Amino acid sequence: MGFLSDAQNDSGNGNYGFMSLVRRKQVDSDRAKTSSSHHHLAKALTIPHLIAIGVGSTIGAGVYILVGTVAREHSGPALTFSFLIAGIAAALSAFCYAELSSRCPSAGSAYHYSYICVGEGVAWLIGWALILEYTIGGSAVARGISPNLAMLFGGADSLPMFLARYTIPGIDVVVDPCAAVLVLVVTGLLSLGIKESTFVQGIVTAANICALIFVIVAGGYLGFKTGWPGYQLQSGYFPFGADGMLAGASTVFFSYIGFDSVASTAEEVKNPQRDLPMGIGLALSICCALYMLVSAVIVGLVPYFAMDPDTPISSAFVSQGCNWAAYIVTIGACTALCSTLMGSMLPQPRILMAMARDGLLPSFFSEVNKKTQVPLKSTIVTGCLAALLAFFMDVEALSGMVSVGTLLAFTMVAISVLILRYVPPDVVPIPSSLQEAIDSVSSKYRSTTGLIDSDADDFDAKAITSQTTVPVLVSEQTPLEDPLLEKAAVQLNSGFTSEENRRTIAGWTITCTCIGVLILTSAASSRTLFSTYRYSLCGVGGVLLLSGLIVLTWIDQDDARHSFGHTGGFICPFVPLLPIASILINVYLLINLGGDTWMRVSVWLAIGALVYAFYGRNHSSLQNVIYVPAAHVDEIYDSVSAPHP
Repeated sequence: MGFLSDAQNDSGNGNYGFMSLVRRKQVDSDRAKTSSSHHHLAKALTIPHLIAIGVGSTIGAGVYILVGTVAREHSGPALTFSFLIAGIAAALSAFCYAELSSRCPSAGSAYHYSYICVGEGVAWLIGWALILEYTIGGSAVARGISPNLAMLFGGADSLPMFLARYTIPGIDVVVDPCAAVLVLVVTGLLSLGIKESTFVQGIVTAANICALIFVIVAGGYLGFKTGWPGYQLQSGYFPFGADGMLAGASTVFFSYIGFDSVASTAEEVKNPQRDLPMGIGLALSICCALYMLVSAVIVGLVPYFAMDPDTPISSAFVSQGCNWAAYIVTIGACTALCSTLMGSMLPQPRILMAMARDGLLPSFFSEVNKKTQVPLKSTIVTGCLAALLAFFMDVEALSGMVSVGTLLAFTMVAISVLILRYVPPDVVPIPSSLQEAIDSVSSKYRSTTGLIDSDADDFDAKAITSQTTVPVLVSEQTPLEDPLLEKAAVQLNSGFTSEENRRTIAGWTITCTCIGVLILTSAASSRTLFSTYRYSLCGVGGVLLLSGLIVLTWIDQDDARHSFGHTGGFICPFVPLLPIASILINVYLLINLGGDTWMRVSVWLAIGALVYAFYGRNHSSLQNVIYVPAAHVDEIYDSVSAPHP
């Protein structure tokens, strides 16, 4: 053994398939960015832009409908607390996103973080799931705009003929030209540039917020005038009990998914270490405050059991004699849908671009237009695909698949935070073209320590090493005047240092904790298991989860976390409790999405696995790299006169 760990040739190794799944890429460094061949996205976004993206992507038309359904079936007047609990649960994921986006500010969001912290296989599945999420999500939102626009013109059949829905005879397919046109318009806006499209989204989002403020102010006035009849009930504030309030929180939780769109624009933010955490936090806080205030007003105007499940806000004003207010509410719903449509279509080209940059998709998707500085080809392709789906398909039945992609991303981001804190990657992939520089640095350390590497001639320059490396090894006869050499000698003699033991314990603890979460949530959600087996499995999962939390709290976090990625940004608090709580909530919601949804998602993921097996794995940018200790990367690059490709 020498400067690098023992190498294995990918082409001849029987574990090639597995090794490709766990290989990890490097955080995009300043050195890599200045020497990369692809064009960069425009650095144009600031905190107001990020708030517009976050609020616009999060607050959709669901708030105009969801308050009625959840209040009637789950929460009653306690709907405000349901939104608060859901907002706190969403904040757990937001904290994790804030740290990773400021440390790793590159396009790709959860896909990018998973690739750095977990491995290529998981990153591919996350990216593939996000592609499905944004495609179906954008199409579903577009299909919901035309009925609301029609209401502004006087009724369901009031749109012009070329925009109105109609049924194709013979095949019973309802096409929606208005939805397709809107998708194409949004695609055109996104193609102009990130600053231009965000400016338009900010205007639309401002109109939506004004409509919600009107609901809060006018509804509050009517509530004080009438004595808040919705709260004057014999059943009290919690007619369905605490369980109903929590069930309502799990339902309205999906009203908060959307702030991850902010993280997808990380590469286009001027000051990502400061602006990204603030943009995510402020956007989520604004959404939570608006949700709580609107719900508090509406459930106070009308008793929860008398609320209209389809148009709760409009009907609440009508019940108070304010028929004209329905138009303002409808305008708010239209602007909310348009803003959400832009927020749904913004991240997808950037996900495709990030995957193409890494070689997992054709380079066609990674091209950035020199003039607009956006991934123009990816934007046009995804926009046309979404327009076709919105025109021909009623994707409401597939809307549950959107939640799968989001919750998978939330889960992997929380796991990535645990990995970053306890077992951050200690080796870095560099191009095999720098083999000469690697040999030079390695020879220097061998000559310094007096170590003779008998295996040096057998080292394959194009091999991918295992991701457990020893930077410098010394023999037992090496003089131990230098503390670093003394530590290396102890490592050679004892086999493992205490730091390696800590990393091993932390890695297995994170794994066992995730297994415990899966067992606990699966057993708790099962209705077919006998009570004895169900409670036993819950006990096993709970023990694994609690033990993992205790062990991770007890052991030290890795010192390398301070220098991982870009420093100076947001640090997620209450680790490991906060990420583990986020994992638990997201996995529980994933388990409860339903069998039909998971069957559809499984088909899509299976297709993705085939694409990766036959294309992505063989074209990955990590196909021909060498993993070296992170501590020596700068020294290797400094030893060559020209920057690495």
